[in-house]
Amino acid sequence: MSTENNEEVVNEEQVVLEENEVHADKDELTTVKEELASLKETYARVHADFDNIKKRLEREKYQALEYSNEKFAKDLIPVVDSLSMAIAATAIDAEPAVLLEKLQEGVELTLKQMLSVLEKHGVTPVDESEPFNPEIHNAVQKVDSDAHESGEIVNTFQKGYKYKERTLRDAMVVIAN
Repeated sequence: MSTENNEEVVNEEQVVLEENEVHADKDELTTVKEELASLKETYARVHADFDNIKKRLEREKYQALEYSNEKFAKDLIPVVDSLSMAIAATAIDAEPAVLLEKLQEGVELTLKQMLSVLEKHGVTPVDESEPFNPEIHNAVQKVDSDAHESGEIVNTFQKGYKYKERTLRDAMVVIAN
């Protein structure tokens, strides 16, 4: 009988151990399911945040492009004011010679102001003292010149301009034969 009791106790212990293992497996499964649900929720939140950031950056990019010339336009307003004042000055009753002199002075100052604004924004004139370069000069005429070597710039018809390192307009030049 004692072997039967021992076997029953062993069987009961095995049943209890198996039930504990089942409970442990259920607890572990529940924990894993809860963790999975939490991770899915975190992923959904992060994905939504990413989409929102992406949309905001896209909106900001288009806005930046749309208003990219705002600073340049603001810097040109004083030049427009100077030109308006020059036009208004022509209505003043004065001697023509004095008026012409003042008008010329005003236009020269306005030109300096305009060139200053352009330079501030990276637009510079092509250097006329440079040797002829077909990337920034457009030879519109060739002339015979004893004072210049062949291919050297003799005269400039129209100034050229560069934006940083990119040519906006070639300088129209006359070169020696």
